[in-house]
Amino acid sequence: MKISNMDIPEFDTSEITEFPNKVSEKLYCRDPFILRAGKTYYLYRTAGERGVECLVSRDLESWSEPVLVYKRPADHHGKKCLFWAPECHYYKGNFYIFTSVWSEMTGHRCISAYRADNPLGPFEDIAGGCLSPREWDCIDGTLYVDEDSQPWLVFVHEWTCMPDNVGAMAAAKLSDDLSRLISEPVQLFLANEPEWTSHGVTDGPFIGITKTGRMIMTWSNFIPGKEKDPYAIGVSYSESGKITGPWKHRKKEIYSYGLKPDFIYDGGHAMMFYDNGGNLKITFHAPNATHDTYEHVNIRNVADLGDTIEIL
Repeated sequence: MKISNMDIPEFDTSEITEFPNKVSEKLYCRDPFILRAGKTYYLYRTAGERGVECLVSRDLESWSEPVLVYKRPADHHGKKCLFWAPECHYYKGNFYIFTSVWSEMTGHRCISAYRADNPLGPFEDIAGGCLSPREWDCIDGTLYVDEDSQPWLVFVHEWTCMPDNVGAMAAAKLSDDLSRLISEPVQLFLANEPEWTSHGVTDGPFIGITKTGRMIMTWSNFIPGKEKDPYAIGVSYSESGKITGPWKHRKKEIYSYGLKPDFIYDGGHAMMFYDNGGNLKITFHAPNATHDTYEHVNIRNVADLGDTIEIL
């Protein structure tokens, strides 16, 4: 599987010597994003009104206390729903965080972008507060670089600004410094196209190229017929092998509550990475809402089957 953030050099984190937070003890996070640089793992999550924070690990089990890698300035345009679903991508020697806020500047949910030369920051705004189309509600931006080395922002055209409350997945070309869109957005597909979905949401896109060259996207919606524990992860496929599609959809979700005996919560908003042993992993939060526990980091192995993936 080819994914973003492969072969990143090591950075010095020797000053971090304590790792009190344990995945096995239900490490709190919604929409986790894990980046591996050298042999070190970095987990990005929202710090609410303070900004974006990162936890460091050597083994995916024990994590440091959070480091504030982007500190929200007093004049920041975001006024609520701050800094959710932050992702960090390595591109041409720099690190880029894409995260979502509700913007007082645009009156919409938007994706903002920040850059640093170190995975622990400090990160600085590079997009003037809003990278996504300013007249849309947009969340959950992710980076994809195509076979021609063209970077794309893949993102959610949120259901909250669609006339029928059915959201879409969208993509647009990025400038080489990732600071602005240089093409009109292309709609990839709608939330209600797959058989396995029941709501208008298109949460958490993440792109991978399987070992046979097939482009896939993991993303989340809710499955029909369940009042409790309905949040799930599905897979879609580009028939052309290009980000613009056309996109088709696996009939059945790949993760949901009870789909396998040890899938004991609902959950979603997934992304993939490789561990230090070369194993393909997927991380997501579970459960999705108030339950007998809170939303926490889940990390599982993934099998690349060529035409699809399976969560083990």
